[in-house]
Amino acid sequence: MEKVIIVRYCEIHLKGKNRGYFEKVFMNNLEKALTGIRHEMHKPSGRYVVENFDEERADEIVERLCKVFGTHTLSIGYKVPADMQTIYQTVKAIAPSEGTFKVETNRGDKKFPLNSMQINAEIGGRLLSEFPALRVDVHHPQTVLNIDIRENGTALVFGGFIKGAGGMPVGTAGKGMLLLSGGIDSPVAGYMIAKRGMVLEGLHFHSYPYTNMQAREKVEELARILSGYTNGMLLNVVSVTHIQEEIHKHCPEEMMITLLRRFMMRIAERLCKQTGAQCIVTGESLGQVASQTIEGMTSSNAVVTIPVLRPLVGFDKTEIIERSRMIGTFETSIQPFEDCCTVFLPKHPLIRPKLAEVEAAEEKLDVEALVQEALATLETVKF
Repeated sequence: MEKVIIVRYCEIHLKGKNRGYFEKVFMNNLEKALTGIRHEMHKPSGRYVVENFDEERADEIVERLCKVFGTHTLSIGYKVPADMQTIYQTVKAIAPSEGTFKVETNRGDKKFPLNSMQINAEIGGRLLSEFPALRVDVHHPQTVLNIDIRENGTALVFGGFIKGAGGMPVGTAGKGMLLLSGGIDSPVAGYMIAKRGMVLEGLHFHSYPYTNMQAREKVEELARILSGYTNGMLLNVVSVTHIQEEIHKHCPEEMMITLLRRFMMRIAERLCKQTGAQCIVTGESLGQVASQTIEGMTSSNAVVTIPVLRPLVGFDKTEIIERSRMIGTFETSIQPFEDCCTVFLPKHPLIRPKLAEVEAAEEKLDVEALVQEALATLETVKF
């Protein structure tokens, strides 16, 4: 009786003739997640089976695999020869001695002498005979005992299902540049877009010496947490200190945030072209703060030609906080270190900037020189 972990995928089932590509990427991501842990992985039809692993690390393996996007459910079970006596002994070993239960069988091997209903009836009947305190409830059982008869003369026997991360395998939906500020929103935005299969690089803007190194370390920790879901991550760090000083010196105070975000978008687009990223990803939510109105977003979008994805655009703050707690970034995000957007913060930021007025104010700045100067400060950290 060999202990195994069974992994099932999500939407890959719907991919038709392209399914093989998605399955290959998904398996590669599963293997990367288990780097450093002894194991073997095989792919019977429609699922993956982890075998020959260190059973003392089973919980760690499940925790790692649950973070791999594309995972629908996992089960810890046993791989046994496909004969009824062995199957029954294995089911008996994981069955409760009291309460309600039902047996569910998937007969992948159509040559097996009993069909699914016959297997359910025989195994269930023998359990009832051996455990008088057990009762069958096919509608709302306390325990479901699952049997999967495979084509290779083996059977998988397992109890419940553990929910996975869902989504699509990272690496199947292009590459994006995530603007990672250090707040609550942007890590959640990165998580959600990675869940749809996108590879991410991070981009963080700092204003040293107006912001301190603790603020940067906080962002690096957020990138490290996100990398657990994305099979690693590169974080690009760029200084916008001089840009902010120039805006503060030459432009209307109320336009500070609007103009700064336009510079951020320009820098992000340049890095996208250098790294092969196809879009910019932000944590903006419509109307959440002054710069996140539709007019503010229009002003930002006007300086780039690539798509800008905003996964949180329709989310309430409470919904974003819930997801932040779920993915493990909330406690880091709320650490009280200032980011670049709090430097030279205007008392009354422009809520609905008019594009023509913003462009007119920007004419007082040497935009290209400031962008190039910022790019020259680029540092990259790998997680």
